[in-house]
Amino acid sequence: MKTLYLTEQLISRRSVTPEDGGCQDVLRERLAPLGFACETIASGPADFRVTNLWAKRPSSRRDAPTLVFAGHTDVVPTGPLEQWASDPFVPAHRDGKLYGRGAADMKTSIAAFTVAVEEFLAAHPDPALSIALLVTSDEEGPSIDGTAVVCRVLQDRGEQLDWCIVGEPSSVTRLGDMVKNGRRGSLSGKLTVRGVQGHIAYPQLVKNPIHLALPALNELAAREWDRGNAYFPPTSFQISNIHGGTGATNVVPGTVVIDFNFRFSTEWTPEGLQAAVAEVLQRHGLDHAVEWNLSGLPFLTTPGDLVDAVRQAIRAETGVEAELSTTGGTSDGRFISRICPQVVEFGPVNATIHKIDEHVLVGDIEPLKNIYRRTLEALNGVSLRA
Repeated sequence: MKTLYLTEQLISRRSVTPEDGGCQDVLRERLAPLGFACETIASGPADFRVTNLWAKRPSSRRDAPTLVFAGHTDVVPTGPLEQWASDPFVPAHRDGKLYGRGAADMKTSIAAFTVAVEEFLAAHPDPALSIALLVTSDEEGPSIDGTAVVCRVLQDRGEQLDWCIVGEPSSVTRLGDMVKNGRRGSLSGKLTVRGVQGHIAYPQLVKNPIHLALPALNELAAREWDRGNAYFPPTSFQISNIHGGTGATNVVPGTVVIDFNFRFSTEWTPEGLQAAVAEVLQRHGLDHAVEWNLSGLPFLTTPGDLVDAVRQAIRAETGVEAELSTTGGTSDGRFISRICPQVVEFGPVNATIHKIDEHVLVGDIEPLKNIYRRTLEALNGVSLRA
C-alpha cells in the first residue's frame, strides 16, 4: 500500500512546528518526476524559519482550471513521552490503527492526496485541469510565515486558483461523515479598563476597575449577537482571561485586563463587531483601551462544483452522505479563500488530533486516497473559464 508507506515515512520525520523535518523533500522527490515545478518559499526569522512547498503541474490546455491540495507537515508537540504507548515518531500498528504524531493531523491526508495525484496522472497523463500542492510547516504555530505568505506570493504573481481541498481531519465518527465548507472568523480583543489604585479599606478614594468593567462584560456576554444562518452557528463572545490585582489582598488595582474572543459568522464584519463593543464600553463610561487582533475572516463555499465533487466521491467510496459544516476552529483555509473562490476541508477522523497516542484507522487510509482521486476525476474537464 503506497499510501500507508508514504504516511509512515512522513510520521517518522520529526516535524514539530515550525520544523518540516524533511517531509517536503520527500514530497518533492515524488512530485518532480510527474512534471511538477516544485518551489520552496521560506519565511520567518532564523530561529523560527518556516518552509513552504508550492508545487504545480500546469495543464497543456489553455485556461484550464486549477485544483489545489493544501496541508501542513508540522505537528504539535508530543506531550509527555512516557504517556505514549510507543515513540510518537516511530509509526506503530496496534489493533488496526496507525499510531504516531501527525497520523490524523495531517500526514495521512498529505500522503493520500499525493498518491491520489500519482494515480490520477497515470490514468490521465494530459488532464484538462492544472494540479497544485501547497504545503506548509507553519499551521500549528503562529501561522504567520506559512500559507498566508504563499498566498500573498501567488496573488502578487496573478496566479489563479479555482478549487482547493485542505486535508484537515474533518470527519467526526467515520470517514466521510463531515466536510467543512467554511469556517467562522476569529477576532480577539485585549481590553484594559483603568481605575484608581488604593487601599481596599477606603473605597471612597479608589475606582475599582474590576467592578466598573463587570456590567459591560455581563452585557457583552449575555448579548445574542446573531442567530447564525443556513451554514453558520450563532456568533459567540467568550472571555478567556482576566488579569487584575497587585497580589496583595488589601489593594484595589489600578487596571484590569480582559482577553476575549469572537468566533463570528458571515452575519458580521470585524469592523461591525469592534463598533458594537465600543458602543457598550462607552455607554458604561469606562476609561479603557482595546487592542484588536483579527486572525481570520469567515469563509464559505456553497454547494457547487467542488462541494458536489467531494460529496459524490465520498458517497461512491464509502456510501456515507457527508454533512456540510462550518464548526470548529480556524484553518489555513481562511488564507486560501482570499485567492480561491471554492475551498473545502476534508480528511480523516479527528477524534485523536493533538492527543497522546494520536492515530488513524489503517482501513481508512486507502479510501481517503480514493476519495481524493475520485474528486480529481470528477473535476477533470469541468470548464470554468470558457
